[in-house]
Amino acid sequence: MTNTQKLKDIASQVRRDIVRMVYAPSSGHPGGALGCADFLTAIYFDVLKASPKSFTMDGKGEDMFFLSNGHLSAVWYSVLARNGYFPISELSTFRLIGSRLQGHPTTADNLPGIRVASGSLGQGLSVACGAALGKKLNGDKHLIYTLHGDGELQEGQVWEAAMFAAARKIDNLIATVDYNGQQIDGPVDEVNSLGNLQAKWESFGWQVLNMDGNNIDEVIKVLGQAKSLTGKGKPIVILMKTEMGMGVDFMMGTHKWHGKAPSKEEFEKAMAQLPETLGDY
Repeated sequence: MTNTQKLKDIASQVRRDIVRMVYAPSSGHPGGALGCADFLTAIYFDVLKASPKSFTMDGKGEDMFFLSNGHLSAVWYSVLARNGYFPISELSTFRLIGSRLQGHPTTADNLPGIRVASGSLGQGLSVACGAALGKKLNGDKHLIYTLHGDGELQEGQVWEAAMFAAARKIDNLIATVDYNGQQIDGPVDEVNSLGNLQAKWESFGWQVLNMDGNNIDEVIKVLGQAKSLTGKGKPIVILMKTEMGMGVDFMMGTHKWHGKAPSKEEFEKAMAQLPETLGDY
């Protein structure tokens, strides 16, 4: 079995986890989580130079990942659990009272893999800039990776951080934008159009790459390309085209599944479309 096939199998199981996690408490955000399953799988199982056994809050001596669009927590929790950061069985506690797996990631309960709360949109790039500068000051050659939503880019703080990163030549930072064109109130272009995103980021002094976030081969290739561009004086951003609800036909291509849980009938229909590859929790 090729490494790509292994990653595809993991991503399929992660999608099953997402649907199951959102269905059980009848609460959560399945659309964007399903769309980013391939990317998060590639990051944690192929790209990130980090180990659950050596996890520390300061991240010294390893790559660090920050999820800025924290409502995608279901996909992150699944990937972290499947990678060994905490028991897979704990996924069954998603969004329950007293659980460490809340709807938006928090640090209060010391969940391994989580370094910052990310419920409020727009803050992740600022956090990433601080972490990246910290690595430079400490002589740590490891990298900072982040994920952001396209609707999130309507937050002004994102562009303050983007301007700061370029001005300070924070070139150990690779940010990725989930460019699925959907947000909670409708298509991004109809709510508050972002215009030409590539031109915007380039005008802010960033190196811009593009990729299909639902093609694992391309994700691995472009993340490798991004890594090769680090250390050259510019921060890097990847504009990642994904399909909201990827893998579940009735969830794809619409904003309506941004934050909606499936009914019993919809749950069963979704699970029938997603191959079980690693075993359900």
